[in-house]
Amino acid sequence: MAFWDNLFPGRVDEFASGTGSHAVDLTRRRPTISLSKQGAATGNLRVNLSWRMRTSDIGDRPRQSGSLLRHPLRLFKPEEVQAHTQGVVNVDLDLGCLYEMADGSKGVVQPLGGFMGELNEPPYVRLSGDDRFGAPSGETIFVNLDHVDEIKRLLFFVYIYDQTPAFDRTHATVTLYPSNGPRIEIELDEHAPQARSCAVFSVENVKGELTVRREVRFVYGFQAELDRLYGWGLQWGRGYKSKT
Repeated sequence: MAFWDNLFPGRVDEFASGTGSHAVDLTRRRPTISLSKQGAATGNLRVNLSWRMRTSDIGDRPRQSGSLLRHPLRLFKPEEVQAHTQGVVNVDLDLGCLYEMADGSKGVVQPLGGFMGELNEPPYVRLSGDDRFGAPSGETIFVNLDHVDEIKRLLFFVYIYDQTPAFDRTHATVTLYPSNGPRIEIELDEHAPQARSCAVFSVENVKGELTVRREVRFVYGFQAELDRLYGWGLQWGRGYKSKT
């Protein structure tokens, strides 16, 4: 049983999502996929963020050049470690979602400020919780696509809460689990050492067709800068997380 199954007692079935064994990678060459064409424009879309620290940030990993012939099994040794591994400075990545409804209303779902959203009423976007340590389960947002006609567009983004640029020290992946068909993976694999936020992907409802588009657009600022780039027009202020 996944950790989010216990978040809302009696509502486990609402979080059912696709469990395909293979994945589709959205890349620069293949940036879009239609959820409607694969029969996944209904049910719940689960969006998960997970990340790990790059081993280059540890500094004590031995160089492997010239040693693979003597130790061929090192090819299969993981090159990454969990972000909460002892001795590594934690990086707190947060997953958020800007939404615009068909009636013109707009807003954000994110851990900062406690904007957790709602699944069964507008905006039909719900954040399951805030992972501050890069745990394997990561952070998850659910989108209730049974109300897709009320959703105009969504923009999923990742930002660094402590404001310290660290995307170059992490390996982050956002995975979409549709109600039908394969999961969809987007890696934040571009070098942007000074960036503090990244627009990861968008979801647009155009004439009834729901399309996912890879963005992977890093910016130096935070949500307000993403807002300006994508024309949301919200008012932003400084926010903080609780210490618990």
